[in-house]
Amino acid sequence: MAVTIAVESPLQDDLRTLVASLNGYLQPLSPPEFQFQLTAEQMADTDTTVFVVRDGTGEAVGIGALKVHDATLGEIKRMFTTPAVRGTGAGWKILRAIEAKAHDLGLARLVLETGSTAGFEPAWALYERSGFTPCGPVLDYPDSAYNCFYEKTLT
Repeated sequence: MAVTIAVESPLQDDLRTLVASLNGYLQPLSPPEFQFQLTAEQMADTDTTVFVVRDGTGEAVGIGALKVHDATLGEIKRMFTTPAVRGTGAGWKILRAIEAKAHDLGLARLVLETGSTAGFEPAWALYERSGFTPCGPVLDYPDSAYNCFYEKTLT
């Protein structure tokens, strides 16, 4: 399946719908107090770059974001692909685009928080195949049985 990836504003109706789909997928997987979901408005902040995957018809089928915390540290947020494109490499392409942007910004390290319960296995596999390694809690996330953390040093 041919897809395109571009930086876009998350304040578009179809992207709000995609974020709602992501939230709907995540909500049953862990308690609400251990979910740290950025809204479309938060993703529109100047410290965050949103990457959107669109299929050949222009439909938004994936999303991922890079949130810059300081001159050396970036965080991967809101990674998601629709069921129609899972397994096609779309998630890998989003992650590559995020890493390229992080390199362009001169960031030295990327971190992320994800769930630790059943349902997150595809995310863990993607991050580990892409060179991320498990680490302890990052930023201000709590250490809990419902969260796991990854990091990657950029060179």
